Amino acid sequence: MSFSAGQRRTFGITWIAYAGFYLCRKNLSVVLPLLNNVSGLRSIDLANIVFGYSLLYAVGQFGCGLLSDRIGAKRVVGAGLLLVVCSNILMGAHASLIWLLIFACLNGAGQSTGWSGLVKTMAIWFRSENRGIVMAWWSTNYVLGGFLATAFATWAVVQSWLLPQFGWRRGFLFPALLLLTITVVFMLGAKDSPERDDLPFGMQFEEEAPSSVRTNWNGLAALLRKPSLWMLSTSYFFLELCRYALMFWLPLYMVTRLKYSLQASGYLSSLYELIGILGAVLAGYISDRFSQSRRAPVSAIMLCGFAIIMLMEPALTKFGLAGTAIAISLAGIFSFGPDTLLSGAAAQDIGEPKAAATASGLVDGIGHLGAIFSPYLVVFVSERYGWDHLFLILAVSAFLAAAVLLPIWNLKPSCQTDVQVEDRVLQTTA
Repeated sequence: MSFSAGQRRTFGITWIAYAGFYLCRKNLSVVLPLLNNVSGLRSIDLANIVFGYSLLYAVGQFGCGLLSDRIGAKRVVGAGLLLVVCSNILMGAHASLIWLLIFACLNGAGQSTGWSGLVKTMAIWFRSENRGIVMAWWSTNYVLGGFLATAFATWAVVQSWLLPQFGWRRGFLFPALLLLTITVVFMLGAKDSPERDDLPFGMQFEEEAPSSVRTNWNGLAALLRKPSLWMLSTSYFFLELCRYALMFWLPLYMVTRLKYSLQASGYLSSLYELIGILGAVLAGYISDRFSQSRRAPVSAIMLCGFAIIMLMEPALTKFGLAGTAIAISLAGIFSFGPDTLLSGAAAQDIGEPKAAATASGLVDGIGHLGAIFSPYLVVFVSERYGWDHLFLILAVSAFLAAAVLLPIWNLKPSCQTDVQVEDRVLQTTA
């Protein structure tokens, strides 16, 4: 594979932009145990805050995907980045439930602009035949970004010598200031679509996308009639229920159930994303190189592996920090692999460049409905039946996510759009 300078620049800028979103997403999971101690907020109050964030994130996905297809991803994503920065700064101003809930919701709305818009940009800039590999490496933005964000937020809140009067507020302020810098870089360097000489082989798109590659209501209706879209979305629903349970609640689980320190819990939970990078990259390569760009087989097998790890979690933690680290790392590998395929390459396969943002927005939006139920599931089961029973439920959810993919086991991407673009370029240069 060879890529032009424009493609490499787009890859880098969009990678950094989406990784940046996680600076102001994962910080909440690190601050939750502190809020539980210093503000008197109960577990159900924390669940309500996570619920508000997840609700606005899920609802926003449906509109932001369509909006990015209509007016351009750069405008939508840029506005979302600014909203995320402002809401996180304000979340650090006060510790009351209502205040945190309001700005967590605004944070979720801003976060909802990122995935669908940037996936749209990647669908335009890169071809379908290498989509699994390209999107696997690109999707390390939220895997590595989540790890770095967790580590950075943990570092910020434990540095008592640095602005000591801010305390837990450093977990919101410092990530927001770093994301503001990334926002400036994105707005100055990002481009929605290639210009002359941006693509290899002389390929280029028109300044204004023709009607054939714009999402209209007829195209949306055709997209919604695809059974593969709904199977993909349903599978992603169950996966996100599991992933958000781990992403937001692992530190609290280790502090309350395993009796680890906040620092140890924060750094250990960051392994979920750090080691998850391996799963994301492996899934992409296996999908393109050994599975003929089929996403469902790879995703289903890895989801079954994730379910097995969830069943083994209580036993592995009996081996201390090492056992917990192994369980978290394996969970990251087997969950981030299907996560990157379902929400990235598979959504692009179904939507194609003309509706990539809409398709990824729908898949991600429906998937994150699972994230909405996740905090209440965690609080209810962990407090009434214990954390070990929660992992059993997560295992069942993962098996369901795998089973839903069986009818689309042989689904492959269509190269029709690439052929049309090449034909249009040849006709233009002839």
